[in-house]
Amino acid sequence: MSRTDPLSYVFADIYPLYVQKAQKKNRSANEVDEIIEWFTGYSKTEMAHKLTERVTLRDFYAQAKINPKAALITGVICGIRVELIEDELIKNMRQLDKLIDELAKGRPMEKILRV
Repeated sequence: MSRTDPLSYVFADIYPLYVQKAQKKNRSANEVDEIIEWFTGYSKTEMAHKLTERVTLRDFYAQAKINPKAALITGVICGIRVELIEDELIKNMRQLDKLIDELAKGRPMEKILRV
């Protein structure tokens, strides 16, 4: 049984799942965008480009300017402690997952963005 490399997924396929998860809990797509922009350093224009160009998660995170406060993101996602993940791109992927989870759980934006 082989495993698919999660970084080979296309960001444009994952993004609507983030929005859907947030909206199910009465949060907005704008909040999802704000989190992604804060985390990656991408502008709204750059985000739109990443979506239309259908970049892989590998390229999405490799080209991002990850926020220095990302080091403050801790906890468990998919049964793994985020802060213990050694592969930086996988860690970035899981950190963003964690931020979206926090949004869906009703955490205030200022806490999610580590203000």
